[in-house]
Amino acid sequence: MENRTCLECDNIVRGRVDKKFCSDYCRNAYNNRINKGSKNLIRNINNRLRKNYKILSELNTRGKTKVLRTKLYDQGFDFQLFTSIYTTKTGNTYFYVYDEGYLALENETFLLIKREL
Repeated sequence: MENRTCLECDNIVRGRVDKKFCSDYCRNAYNNRINKGSKNLIRNINNRLRKNYKILSELNTRGKTKVLRTKLYDQGFDFQLFTSIYTTKTGNTYFYVYDEGYLALENETFLLIKREL
C-alpha cells in the first residue's frame, strides 16, 4: 500500500483511496490559498458595486430624482462600474446597478431611477 501525503502539510493521509488532505483545516487552507487571487478581485468589484448601489438608493428616495455629477463624485460613485445597460427606442442609455439606474442628461445632470422588478 502506498503512503499518500496531504497536499497542504505533507502529513500522511489516512482513509479513503481518493482522499487528498489529512483534515478539513488543510483542505480549506489549500483551497483558500489556491483561490485567493480570483476571490479578491470578485470581492473588490462586488464591494465597489455595493457602494455605487448604496449611493444611488440614498440619493433616489422617491423613485425618480435629478442630481448633479459632482454630488455623485463627492460621494465616491464610480461611473465605470454598473451591472447592466438599457437603451430605449429613442436612443437614451440607462446604466443600472442592479435595480437602481441613472441616465445622463444635459449640463452634468443625471436622472436617477428605480427599475420595477
